[in-house]
Amino acid sequence: MPSRSFLSDSPSGSSGPDLSGADPGAPGQSGSARPDRCVAGAPTTSRDGDPPRRAGAWIPLLRRLHFYAGILVGPFLIVAALTGGAYAIAPSVEQIVYHDQLHTSSTGESRSLADQVGAAMRVRPDLTVSAVRPPAAPGDTTRVLFDDPSLGESERQAVFVDPVTLEIKGELVSYGSAAALPFRAWLSNLHRNLHLGDPGRIYSELAASWLWVVALGGVALWISHVRRRRTAATDLVTLDRSAAGRNRTRNRHAVVGMWIVVGLVFLSATGLTWSKYTGDNVTGLRSAMNWMTPTVNTEISAPESAGAPAGSGHHGTDHGAAQEHSATLSTIPDLDRVLAAAHAAGVDGAVEVGIPSSADTAFTVTQTRQPWQFSPDSVAVDGATGRIVDESRFADWPLAAQLTNWGIALHMGILFGRLSQIGLLLLAIALVAVIVRGYQMWWQRRPRHSGPFGVGRPPARGVLRRLSVPWTIALVAATVVVGWFIPLLGISLVAFLVVDLALGLRTKRVRAQKKTTTSA
Repeated sequence: MPSRSFLSDSPSGSSGPDLSGADPGAPGQSGSARPDRCVAGAPTTSRDGDPPRRAGAWIPLLRRLHFYAGILVGPFLIVAALTGGAYAIAPSVEQIVYHDQLHTSSTGESRSLADQVGAAMRVRPDLTVSAVRPPAAPGDTTRVLFDDPSLGESERQAVFVDPVTLEIKGELVSYGSAAALPFRAWLSNLHRNLHLGDPGRIYSELAASWLWVVALGGVALWISHVRRRRTAATDLVTLDRSAAGRNRTRNRHAVVGMWIVVGLVFLSATGLTWSKYTGDNVTGLRSAMNWMTPTVNTEISAPESAGAPAGSGHHGTDHGAAQEHSATLSTIPDLDRVLAAAHAAGVDGAVEVGIPSSADTAFTVTQTRQPWQFSPDSVAVDGATGRIVDESRFADWPLAAQLTNWGIALHMGILFGRLSQIGLLLLAIALVAVIVRGYQMWWQRRPRHSGPFGVGRPPARGVLRRLSVPWTIALVAATVVVGWFIPLLGISLVAFLVVDLALGLRTKRVRAQKKTTTSA
């Protein structure tokens, strides 16, 4: 085998999970000496010392990036896929687990919404009611939501009321705007942070940060491989049943990856909008570009005590809380008028009615995320008169806000109901299979006689030197911008480079010592 320096530009030293087909050893063969050959799309060096061609310098760079990112980020992606697949089907499972709380067999005319909320308030007089979700269909219960200072962030206490008999069907903690019940909320936090709090969110953000890079890089490598073979374009997405050994593994890895790449990029993009660090940057960008989701103005009239000093309402004190609770009690009788006004304005179906804590604030009625709900509208309603104070129509939202709403609903397995859930579950399973195939390729490329625990060598170092100066500058600039906007991608990439450089220097030093010893 020709000697290979980590800093060498020689393509003959390339190894690892190579999707480009640059290393065409016999099926199942690994580590044996191979004749030098030209890799399609890769720079080559003529025997008379001419400089390498630059046209295909991107392929070795993508191969090396795909290799390291896949090996090191793969475990995070597997965990995210497994937890995400479980979370995707949680809405359907939730209906089974909490059937007794969510549904009723009572028939007959429903009592007024004010009576239903009053029944829940008699059960929890210690809490302040903040919202109510009326039944969207016959047989559903009414969900009355209370603010509870003892609960965590985004959590509310939910009391379920039979709308016909006013029987209390149970109490559960409701989480987030999706009103997820404990089982789904537990899966949500498992997927989001492994129940480790904010530090745990790093894992999911790291996975989402690299997923699109690995997926698109793999597509480029596989296209390069198919073009080099000059076969039909259908080979990009067709399993080769005649392949064996490592070639078979690579074919399955690449073809399945092609099938799911759009879904992977979608999950990466939508997942990053929820992340801690990149999510803040996305929010800042949307705010700067006026792409935020519009909200309704709930102010009815200026407060009578407009000249009172700030803090005179004693918010946060027992007296302030008592005033708020009293104000809420006075607004409850207006609920039925408010709901009727919202229905007349076209805001119907599954809705959440936000209950104001003061008489000079309007109720809000918002259509909730439900299967096949593509245009959620909301209105603000004066409870005393039933007048529409303000409205937010989905058709008037900025396009970015509309896409964000659809993306979140689809990512959560809600947008197309069970079709979404089945699709996301299959996507998660396929992603795990692709990652496992990638590790299998790495193992199959191990040097001969390395034993069962040997692994393949990484692709050759020095690939950046194959790029022209303008392309190198453009690549570095783009990497800096992307790394700034997606911080965990940038930080982990720098960490990869530092470790890689350290290993390269160590290898170079060891080889220099061996050369000195041999010459002595």
